[in-house]
Amino acid sequence: MRSFVQYLMDSGQLEVITKAVSPILEAPRLARGRGPVLFERVGGCRAIVNLIGSRALLAHALRVNELGLISRLLSTVPEGKTTVQDFAWDVDRTPDLSKLPVMKFFERDGGPYITAGVLVVKYGQRVNASVHRMMVLDDTSLAVRLVPPRHAYLMYKASVKKAEPLSVAIAIGVDPITLFATTTRVPCGLEFNYAAALKGEVQPLIECENGVPVPPSEIVLEGQISPTRTAKEGPFVDLTGTYDLVRQEPVIELTRLVSVKDPIYHSILPAGVEHSLLMGIPYEPRIYKACQDVTKVKNVILTAGGRHYLHAIIQIEKQTEGDARNVMMAAFASHTSLKHVVVVDEDIDIYDMADVEFAIASRVRGDTDIMIVPNVRGSSLDPRAQSDGTTTKVGIDATAPLSDRWKFEKVT
Repeated sequence: MRSFVQYLMDSGQLEVITKAVSPILEAPRLARGRGPVLFERVGGCRAIVNLIGSRALLAHALRVNELGLISRLLSTVPEGKTTVQDFAWDVDRTPDLSKLPVMKFFERDGGPYITAGVLVVKYGQRVNASVHRMMVLDDTSLAVRLVPPRHAYLMYKASVKKAEPLSVAIAIGVDPITLFATTTRVPCGLEFNYAAALKGEVQPLIECENGVPVPPSEIVLEGQISPTRTAKEGPFVDLTGTYDLVRQEPVIELTRLVSVKDPIYHSILPAGVEHSLLMGIPYEPRIYKACQDVTKVKNVILTAGGRHYLHAIIQIEKQTEGDARNVMMAAFASHTSLKHVVVVDEDIDIYDMADVEFAIASRVRGDTDIMIVPNVRGSSLDPRAQSDGTTTKVGIDATAPLSDRWKFEKVT
């Protein structure tokens, strides 16, 4: 992470705040709506917010331009190499969360939250790495939101069935590519292999005292998830900028803290750009691949207004009438949280929402070009979904009819 922070500084993209600020509400308030921000003094430490503060920064981390992002992700398979290496930590002590700048983001939050921690779970020989929100309960314990049926949740349930604690480690301050890899849906246990493949180099790992491997990090918290202890988790402002439900969730009991000297704590702002990019961008190649089986797809983007998660614009080279509807259905099937889809022709710039709106204005007829799909599974993060998670999805065919194409030509 340090080299990426240095790049941000050298390129003039990093704002540094030197005055002392509180991690409780103040630091998040100052960082909201800004690019990358480094706080020199927050809760007695250094902290960075909005590390991957734009699509362009994510593309830079992956060493491509923005237009090449999907092809880069599509062409990378999780088959990179990893190696476990020895590492001497500068700090090794009993954990005390009150000594870290764990931030409380909004007034009604259930407490301070670790939001950029990579949770590495080991059960038997299986290892999974993923990002979950973790609410501070006290100086040595956290309530962790485990979402069913994802891998960490399934490993936790297996440990509960056997009444065994689950060994875990929380890596905070990892490099952007590794962080991105752990937010991507790959087969269980291949997250670090995917990071290695994206980097084009061997991914080093460090084995914790409890046997859990972690990537090089600024701070690592070791511990276990209790098979019997749960706690209320929330309220928490999630992706859509609205409060998620309060739930009973598992508890992580911490046993050790290690770190480098003068660590930089990383925090992701809930409902911020970094949050939505890390959640949504991994779905773009999945949507592209699914739609490519239907017709010739040129590009896909999950839009900023849809939090890079709920709204997609899909650009196709239309072959036959009906292609757009088939694309909509393929997109909804590939990303079940997707709520609204707009399909456009190749002459529409999907990165320009005014151009997309032009396509809707000039090429859509409401009675024939809008597909409504009621009573289907949606996103639990959508406040308009039913209590059981079902919703109504809408697809808009904003492509020009193949006949009389001249009537729809954009004259510039």
